[in-house]
Amino acid sequence: MNKKYSQNFPSLSLTRSQVVFRIAGIVLVIEFMVMLIIGHYHNNLNIYAEAILDVALLTLFSTPFIFYWVIKPFVDERDVTLAELSDMAHSDPLTKLPNRRHLELHFDQFIAGSLKKSIRGALMLVDLDGFKLINDIYGHDAGDAVLIEVALRLNATVREEDIVSRLGGDEFVILIHHINSVESSATDTISGIAEKLVKIIMEPIDYKGNKLQVGASIGVRMLEFEEIDTETLIQDADKAMYHAKQAGKGRAVFFEEIDQATPIHN
Repeated sequence: MNKKYSQNFPSLSLTRSQVVFRIAGIVLVIEFMVMLIIGHYHNNLNIYAEAILDVALLTLFSTPFIFYWVIKPFVDERDVTLAELSDMAHSDPLTKLPNRRHLELHFDQFIAGSLKKSIRGALMLVDLDGFKLINDIYGHDAGDAVLIEVALRLNATVREEDIVSRLGGDEFVILIHHINSVESSATDTISGIAEKLVKIIMEPIDYKGNKLQVGASIGVRMLEFEEIDTETLIQDADKAMYHAKQAGKGRAVFFEEIDQATPIHN
């Protein structure tokens, strides 16, 4: 297990010794009370009746205490740990955005709904322009600050039902769905969103008294009523994104509008 991640795991609230002492303490106290009760009726009970009553009362009184004082804290802590593990498996540790695994799961659901309900959508691949220069000049901490701020801006710009994820490095993927079923209107909607994203990413970012600035080249792949896998979709958006860079950066290019015969120079 990666040490970076294991340090974030919460430790269980009870140690083995604490569990043993708590259970032993509960049993001793409850058994003492039970013996007092049995002692009061000792003359009216035979040895078998005493044993049965002892077990019954001990079980009846000790079970709630053991559950709430021993079992419940352990189960609650375990559930929190499992939830955090699940979140870590599906999110980017730096930006806290969904990662590629989460995107693929959500995309599969979108495709199923798209085919069934004729829903249009789009996938945008956002690559930051000038990010390497910031890393080189100001260091990786500044680069991390830029990525976190860009993630916040992307999330604030799109709708709540859309998915913003970090693909890796300085690349982000946005899955836009439930847009106009008319192709031309859907394209206009996505174009407007892409233009807004380019503008908001270009706004300066304050970092320790410095104004850091990056741009964005965006590749867009429209989603029709089709069966397609996430890998192919990202590859198509990636091709469009490189055409955006070749065209001068700071813009969005649709995969459907590029000439597939035109070579791409990375």
